[in-house]
Amino acid sequence: MEHIELLFKSIFIDNMVFATFLGMCSYLAVSKKVSTANGLGAAVIFVLTITVPLNWLLDTYVLQDGAMKWLDPSLEEYDLSFLSFILFIATIATMVQLVEIIVEKFSPALYNSLGIFLPLIAVNCAILGGSLFMQSREIPSLELAFTYGIGSGIGWWLAILSIAAIREKIRYSNVPSPLRGLGITFIITGLMAIGFMSFGGMLTGGDEAPEAAAKEIILESEIDDIEEGDQTVLDINKEIE
Repeated sequence: MEHIELLFKSIFIDNMVFATFLGMCSYLAVSKKVSTANGLGAAVIFVLTITVPLNWLLDTYVLQDGAMKWLDPSLEEYDLSFLSFILFIATIATMVQLVEIIVEKFSPALYNSLGIFLPLIAVNCAILGGSLFMQSREIPSLELAFTYGIGSGIGWWLAILSIAAIREKIRYSNVPSPLRGLGITFIITGLMAIGFMSFGGMLTGGDEAPEAAAKEIILESEIDDIEEGDQTVLDINKEIE
């Protein structure tokens, strides 16, 4: 259940684009065609799925204060957290280079259509944000880090794919000239963000229902006790009379 909740939150509620507005440069530049957006989104899913668990391992066993005591007890006093940015970016750059080689080998058309934005995944703030959010939220296990990574990637892919599909359709719409291009795109993005935020109620509602039911049970039991007490008083009065 914990994995499902984390996956749902990372896709919809804590969406990289709609909740924190990370990765907006690629989101706006590569969302003119669905095919191109789909390819970049798949690359982002792959990179986040690999880098977030890898950076979790780095953070847990190397970077945190005293994390290296597994290697030697004398290293327990060392705190290498100041190297987080460097090592996280190194991991991300390595994975992005691997993705670039694979895409160029197996899909040259997609490689050419993505252009400079494929290698720029290495400096995409959404990719680094995934690892930094994993670190700041103190995700407790490697499995949850993997779930968070793939959920964040799917959320980013879903965002860019949705806006690309809409932008393909609004080319044939009568959009006011001052709003054409990025203007209408930002408006649509804001409306989509509101829609994605509404999924937050699906997680809070389940916690409130059992509490309300428990309160109702307690209230009913108190009413029953009061009624039993009143009946006892009536019986005593009848005996006295």
